[in-house]
Amino acid sequence: MLITYKPQGVCSKEINIEVEDNIVKTVEFVGGCNGNAKGIAALAKGMNVDEVIKRLSGITCGFRQTSCPDQMARALSQSLKEE
Repeated sequence: MLITYKPQGVCSKEINIEVEDNIVKTVEFVGGCNGNAKGIAALAKGMNVDEVIKRLSGITCGFRQTSCPDQMARALSQSLKEE
C-alpha cells in the first residue's frame, strides 16, 4: 500500500510511505529538513506501523504543536482507519 499524505503545520509538503504487511518499507519526505527527514525514514524502515505510530505521535518541532515525525504518525494512523 502506498500512502501519500499532505502534512499540515510543518515544512514538508508531502510524505510518501510504502507499507507492506503492516511493515514500513520506504518513507519519502518532500521538502522540509532534508537530513532529519532522511533520518526518520531510515529509522522507520522495517518497523511495524503500530510501533512507528506509538514512537512518533505527539513529537513537536520548536513552537509548533506538530512535527514531520508526528505528521508521519498521523498519516499512518489515518491509513489504518481507512482499511
